[in-house]
Amino acid sequence: MRAAEFLYGTAPGRFLLRGLCRPWFSKLGGAVLSTRLSALAVEPFVKANDIDMTPWTGQKFRSFNDFFTRALPPDARPVDMDPAAFVSPCDGALTVWPVTDDGRFPVKGTAYTLAGLLRDEALAEKFSGGLVWLFRLTPKDYHRYIWTADGTPGEAVRIPGVLHTVQPLARGQRPVYHENTREYRLLDTVFGPLLVMEVGALLVGKIENRPVVGQVTRGQEKGNFAFGGSTVILVTPRDAAVPDPALEAASAKGTETPVQLGQRVGYVK
Repeated sequence: MRAAEFLYGTAPGRFLLRGLCRPWFSKLGGAVLSTRLSALAVEPFVKANDIDMTPWTGQKFRSFNDFFTRALPPDARPVDMDPAAFVSPCDGALTVWPVTDDGRFPVKGTAYTLAGLLRDEALAEKFSGGLVWLFRLTPKDYHRYIWTADGTPGEAVRIPGVLHTVQPLARGQRPVYHENTREYRLLDTVFGPLLVMEVGALLVGKIENRPVVGQVTRGQEKGNFAFGGSTVILVTPRDAAVPDPALEAASAKGTETPVQLGQRVGYVK
């Protein structure tokens, strides 16, 4: 947090930030973290973030990124398969934000628009009056994510940009979700279109999505992030999904709710 305060809260820090947020810096960091020597950083990172490594007991990692993108055993994150359940695509901290009829939604005091997020006015209009489900992942979280519903995905759209950190301090200073590199697809589901987006962050130069052929199913692995904090965003149309009451109340106060991959976070209508 002290580093973020310096970078976003001081003039020298903001000057330095211009270079650090460029994709080349994250790619360089990613290259270093994919070397065998980087595996030496795994144990200190685990201790610093108090990560329970029980599911990976005895496993050797070839590099830091090999550790960071590690897969959990199949039964470690059971997915709620109730047809009415709306489930989390990942581990992280969740807030849900209503989208106004003109396509706006505020996140921690920063005003965003769907049109700015998607760079597509016509597509944004389809989700006016809906909900933005924002899952913020920290470096200690599990960084693989799943499809949350059965359906037919459209073509992937990649929006190039820079790579700010997604820590709350940065989100208060910059509209990071409008500026950061991101990728999205539309998923055609029984409850209407679901927009699924991954947002990169500082030192997250790679959004590694799996190839898709035909339909996808709930619980199917969609992809993973490389090192660093990052964000998954789901957008549902008006009256398509409702968050659980405790989640809705916490989000109204601006409080993030810890969730896990596959956990029910609401229900579809």
